[in-house]
Amino acid sequence: MKTDPTLPECAEGLEAASRFDSFMDTVLAVPHSVIVKREQAYRKTVDANPNRRGPKRKKAIKPSSASHDTGAA
Repeated sequence: MKTDPTLPECAEGLEAASRFDSFMDTVLAVPHSVIVKREQAYRKTVDANPNRRGPKRKKAIKPSSASHDTGAA
C-alpha cells in the first residue's frame, strides 16, 4: 500500500494532546457574533445559486408595522 507523502505525520501522546488543545483554543477564541455573520453570508451565497439542488429555503416575510396597529385610543 502506498502512502501519500503530502499527508502530515500522525502525532501521538503528549504532542497530540498539546496540538489538539492549541487548536481548540484557536477555534473557541472566535466570537459567536462572527460565526453568525459568516453563516448568514454563506446562506446568502448558497440561496443565490439558481441551480441549487434539494428543497429551497422559504423567504422570511417581515410583517409591516401598519398591519399590526393596536389602535390604542
